[in-house]
Amino acid sequence: MWRLAGRAVPEKISEEQLKTFMECPSNSFVCLWSSTMDKAYNWRAAQSMIFGQPLVFDMSYEKEMSVREVANTVRQLVLSESCNRRSVDPFHIHFCNFKEDSLYQREFIKHYGEAWGRLLITVTDQCYTEIFPKDKLIYLTADSPKVMKTFDHDKIYIVGSMVDKSIKTGLSLARAKRLGLETAALPLEKYLLWSTGAKNLTLDQMMHILLTLKDTADWKKALEFVPRRKYRGFSLFGRNKANFLTVLKKTKLTYFCVRLIPECLCFQAM
Repeated sequence: MWRLAGRAVPEKISEEQLKTFMECPSNSFVCLWSSTMDKAYNWRAAQSMIFGQPLVFDMSYEKEMSVREVANTVRQLVLSESCNRRSVDPFHIHFCNFKEDSLYQREFIKHYGEAWGRLLITVTDQCYTEIFPKDKLIYLTADSPKVMKTFDHDKIYIVGSMVDKSIKTGLSLARAKRLGLETAALPLEKYLLWSTGAKNLTLDQMMHILLTLKDTADWKKALEFVPRRKYRGFSLFGRNKANFLTVLKKTKLTYFCVRLIPECLCFQAM
């Protein structure tokens, strides 16, 4: 089952009109009809289905969750789709391993209604390994021993469509290993002074992070979408650890604490 670009694609908006619209100053948006904005968003989403970098959501975890958890997962996916559609350079979203008449589907229909059939995304019951070359796939999981260093525009990232709190540790990693796929975890500990607690992120937070990385390649900007309650600040080590240690040796300072709030460092002299 494939859900491709179709009825929702605007037919009467030209490239010139779209460019003019995108160049409008922010205070001019109040003068534009919401329908025009929707056309622009849909136009970009339609283009992403042809030219955009694929982003896969693995929809194979329904049996691992309760009804409430599936509903929560779908809410996060709806937010992810909305965020992606409104971005400057959207991903081409793929819902893979998606089953007809599944709880996932029923929850999506509750949210979208008739618009579910017009979403500019690809929905398929096929596995991503049947659609894309394996050497192009990277499964993003917090359990991976490999830490993601940079965003690769030539790779296809996979995100498990589940509520992490309900899933036992290592499930997505085990699935990726069974399929012989490369895995990666976000470098949360490298860039953030993490507080206590699990490093769980919602699907819409992941979408914000990946979109920001794709557009800017800036981890600091991307990880600003991690909830502030989960960490104490940004670590300078993530920026330039070697230079930082050199400065410490030259100035004979003992490291006391490193906090970026947003740009303040605290040290204690020997």
